[in-house]
Amino acid sequence: MPDMLARLYDLPDGAPYHERAAVAGNTVRRAEPWDRERLRYFVKEHFNPLWAVEADRAFAHSPITAYLATKEGQMTAFAVFECTRRGFFGPTGVREDLRGSGLGAALLFRCLESMREMGYAYAVIGGVAQTGGRPPGPAAFYEKVCGAVVIPGSEVSVYGSLGDLLGKEKR
Repeated sequence: MPDMLARLYDLPDGAPYHERAAVAGNTVRRAEPWDRERLRYFVKEHFNPLWAVEADRAFAHSPITAYLATKEGQMTAFAVFECTRRGFFGPTGVREDLRGSGLGAALLFRCLESMREMGYAYAVIGGVAQTGGRPPGPAAFYEKVCGAVVIPGSEVSVYGSLGDLLGKEKR
């Protein structure tokens, strides 16, 4: 699973994604310290335990480098950055029944906008699965939404054989 690169200095406007999420009744916000256990449980329950460990690292930063989405008090999606390596986005996930709703894009843009504010010119999206389908797989999604491109020669990624441990989960 290769890495992808997003140009933060030329980032498209994320407002349409933020508005779409809000109109659908979702709140997208930066995580607070008291969200730590709840986020870790959500990620472990809906995705996998290794992502939960990785997402937990977001709480070691100030400000916290995690965003979450909620609807009617229930967590529905998450995204983190600066967890695996500096300048890296991910992991991120949207509850399966809400995929294709725009939450992933809203969370992606919140993270990328925060990374740009931190002074990054680029963000690495690590270990991206290259699947098709509807909604499109992660690589096609990142290319479409934020103009990310696959980094040549990054097929192994910083994650190495971690994909085998995750059962080839999608980032």
